[in-house]
Amino acid sequence: MTISEQLRYDQQVARWLMLCAVVIFAMILLGGMTRLTNSGLSIVEWKPLMGAIPPLNEHDWQEVFHKYQQFPEYQKVNHGMNVHEFKVIFMYEYLHRLLGRLIGVLFALPMIYFAVRGRLRQGLLPKLVILFFMGGLQGLLGWYMVKSGLVDNPRVSQYRLTAHMGVAVAIYAYMVWLVLDLLLARTTATVNERKPYALWSLVLVALVYLMILSGALVAGTDAGFAYSTWPLMGDSFIPRGLYATSPAWLAMFEDITTIQFNHRMFAYVLFVVLSASAMLVYRSTTQGYGRLAAILLVVALCVQVILGISTLLLHVPVALGTAHQGGAVLLLTAALFLSHVQLRQ
Repeated sequence: MTISEQLRYDQQVARWLMLCAVVIFAMILLGGMTRLTNSGLSIVEWKPLMGAIPPLNEHDWQEVFHKYQQFPEYQKVNHGMNVHEFKVIFMYEYLHRLLGRLIGVLFALPMIYFAVRGRLRQGLLPKLVILFFMGGLQGLLGWYMVKSGLVDNPRVSQYRLTAHMGVAVAIYAYMVWLVLDLLLARTTATVNERKPYALWSLVLVALVYLMILSGALVAGTDAGFAYSTWPLMGDSFIPRGLYATSPAWLAMFEDITTIQFNHRMFAYVLFVVLSASAMLVYRSTTQGYGRLAAILLVVALCVQVILGISTLLLHVPVALGTAHQGGAVLLLTAALFLSHVQLRQ
């Protein structure tokens, strides 16, 4: 295979992976909407194959609605809901699961095609296989999360929701990194020849990822609804009742006041760290994509801050809450781009 042929195949594979990443991004947004509309427990069975077929007539709708009525969410939260109201929350969860199945097909079939035709560069196939198994794990984890809410307390576990979100974002991030590997020129520089902030840029990616997990905890406990004021939480910057659980460390995961406070403090620290890092990268770069990456990081950061504050002040409307979740993923994308530029070019 000639170099020009390999480059052409790399571009084909990169476009396919970009399409998959875009669909996964849409999946993350739809997952946020499903959560914010309290639709995640509307389908009480897990049928990976037959579940792709929705109710097709009124009898089918009555049947799935009857199954839903046997579970605590209907009995304790939505008692009195009629079948027409049920259809709304059902469709959010159904489309979320259907898109997950679509992603599996969209990823698996082209991967097999590119592998059989010998169009994958050396070393890429094992990475794609890892992505495939991560996708399978994500499907299982999604059902494991839903099962936690089909019990006496009709709420999914915030721990399982955070894990579900974390794996989804990890799949997206790994896919974006592979796209950048395929599209952007790589050098043979040694570690000592890398740009001055190369390794630090990986820390930035990790910090943004941890911030996303913190946001998932906020979503899983509905902590975002607790204080709809900013910059104060209620009537003070540091609210009463922080870390009031026993043991105290458990409050980080289960007390809504502490969870929202920690998310805010993490956001402030991240804003300073990312802004300063972007400025340093911008000033130290004279060629390549370095300055562009620094600018994109700052733009994504500012948009995310605006979305976060707006979401709080407006008491977490579905559209803004979903946009805030998407903004976090876009910020991670910008951090990945910056890191890739620092490490590989």
